[in-house]
Amino acid sequence: MTTNAILTIDAASDMTVSQANALRTDDPRWDAVVARDRTHDGKFVFAVSTTGVYCRPSCAARRPRRENVQFFSRPESAEQAGYRACLRCRPKSLSGNPQADGVKEICRYIEQHLDEPVTLERLGKAFRQSPFHLQRRFKAALGITPREYADTCRLKLLKRNLQAGDNVTRAMYDAGYGSSSRLYERTASQLGMTPDKYRRGAIAAAIRYTCTDSPLGRMLIAATERGVCAIQFARSDGELLEGLKHEFPFAVRRADEGGLKAWVRALLDQMRGKKLDEALPLDIRATAFQRRVWRYLQSIPFGSTRSYSQVAKAIGEPRACRAVARACATNPVAVAIPCHRVVREDGGMGGYRWGMERKKELLEMEGKRTEE
Repeated sequence: MTTNAILTIDAASDMTVSQANALRTDDPRWDAVVARDRTHDGKFVFAVSTTGVYCRPSCAARRPRRENVQFFSRPESAEQAGYRACLRCRPKSLSGNPQADGVKEICRYIEQHLDEPVTLERLGKAFRQSPFHLQRRFKAALGITPREYADTCRLKLLKRNLQAGDNVTRAMYDAGYGSSSRLYERTASQLGMTPDKYRRGAIAAAIRYTCTDSPLGRMLIAATERGVCAIQFARSDGELLEGLKHEFPFAVRRADEGGLKAWVRALLDQMRGKKLDEALPLDIRATAFQRRVWRYLQSIPFGSTRSYSQVAKAIGEPRACRAVARACATNPVAVAIPCHRVVREDGGMGGYRWGMERKKELLEMEGKRTEE
């Protein structure tokens, strides 16, 4: 198929070359594609000759050149012409019922953002609806609210991960749960038992830990057999152990007998100005987005900072400043992943999981070492 081929309206359509050329330059459907207008979803699909893919009008993929676009009234017609459905916008999932299709789109959006807080305000902005009307229509269609749907999806994924043999910590992170104990309690009540009992015969994760002095107060380092899984700061060992229990409530925790000394020394050297050993193994659960953010944070030079917006742009998500901030706030391994090097656009400190004083002190220490 060439880019000069006659525009196809349907597999059975008959039209002259002049009619087709007229439609190429003046077709309201192209305006809908340019505007990514959701109200036209289900009315037609457009296909791109250079990719061999057809999409719904609102598809968020990169907009094609006009001369490479063909329109079809139905997905079946596009497939008969040799095109395949877009995996991003899933044009065949539309039923032709705008209200039902709209709810399906919201469901897909929630499923793709389980690791983020999907509020009614955020959904309303994404789908150009008031939060009140969006929730009312969603509940009328499914009988539950968007939040309850998200909880159901997380629980379903958690069960599947546990049944597949994942340890509880991994299964929860993969299902989009954070480290809040309230989430664990809610999950236990939904399962009818604790997640570790639900996990059929599996052994809970074993975690070794040690506490030591650091320039920022008492520091805890914890590790699984695969690598460091937690680095925390507090005023006392009691607070550190409580924090570890909160982070890994179902793990088997035991004090280390010296095996973590090398990693402790490496982290203390990092705070004193030496480059952290890149071979330091980490065993942390993360979404694909969190990994992109954390990987970039590890590339920020010692003594340097970046703003949340700079990080968002660097990972190719310029609008995701808040999501970047959440990724920094959920970083389980302080210093190893230097989230303290991310500040606000105006130069302000921003937030820090282990307290603003520690963040300020870390940046000052790194700044002094750089000057020396």
